[in-house]
Amino acid sequence: MTPTRVVAFGGGHGLSASLRALRHCVPGLDLDITAVVTVGDDGGSSGRLRAERGGLPPGDLRQALVALAGDHPATRRSAALFQHRFAAARGSEGAAGGGGGADGGGAADSLAGHAVGNLLLHGLTELLGDPVVALDHAGAMLGAVGRVLPMSRQPVGIEARVRGADPDRPDEVCTVRGQHQVAVTSGTVESLRLTPSAPAACAEAVTAVGAADWLIFGPGSWYTSVLPHLLVPGLADAIVSSPARRLVTLNLVAEKETLGLSLPDHLDTLRRYLPELKVDMVLADSKAVGDPVAVERAAESLGARLVLAPVAVTDGTPRHDPAALGAALVPVLGADR
Repeated sequence: MTPTRVVAFGGGHGLSASLRALRHCVPGLDLDITAVVTVGDDGGSSGRLRAERGGLPPGDLRQALVALAGDHPATRRSAALFQHRFAAARGSEGAAGGGGGADGGGAADSLAGHAVGNLLLHGLTELLGDPVVALDHAGAMLGAVGRVLPMSRQPVGIEARVRGADPDRPDEVCTVRGQHQVAVTSGTVESLRLTPSAPAACAEAVTAVGAADWLIFGPGSWYTSVLPHLLVPGLADAIVSSPARRLVTLNLVAEKETLGLSLPDHLDTLRRYLPELKVDMVLADSKAVGDPVAVERAAESLGARLVLAPVAVTDGTPRHDPAALGAALVPVLGADR
């Protein structure tokens, strides 16, 4: 029987949770999984590599690969290696950029803070000349059960018009530049854009979207991980024209970048940035949803049915439980087309 082809969009921890959940669906469903990952990260190890050497920021791509890594002990060790992050060497003053002062007595440590997988992905891209070929090679190293693709072969910048970014000027609107700065802004995001404004979509991602049975958006940072996919013209066109069904998985709580944004507002922003988008199902945690009537109305405005399920971890932290999320996805993804 032909497997159900699923394309999941996002970046960072939210996409990782979605991919791990899809892995939990595998015993009940035969899935062909593709992750399409944002390429706007400019913080931490990814930001340093991007600034110093160019190319795609590898961190979100690395996390997606690790989430799809195979279960063989050797591949699990490789996945652990990909995630290993270098601490500052003894006698150094930390990450690259620190000076060796008279009191410190040590040189800056250029490896401190870098994840091994970030360095490996960057090296593979330099060696093979194509980030998609590099990701496929890394996926083979990890025994990945799916494919990881960037939303574009070129890195992008994320900019937002934010009201109240300066707490002393709560009514002033200014431009906040960079994914990290947008993610931690204390103001209200009023609009979002990419630089360049029309990056070329990854051709392999467009093909995967066109052949998919399901497209999954979220969970994840709404402005910096989910919405950027809708701002890549070629990818947005593919999403709208795909014969696939579409599922939105809502977050459990608002993040800093979306403080004050209700769950219905999250759904409204999808329509705002891609008015032609139609959604079939919206999945939300039964406890975190708040007013289900308001969320149901927002889902219906996108053409979707609201599905409620307990998908959060049970320790009270706002994290999706991959096993519970996977269990909730089985009857959804297994429904007749």
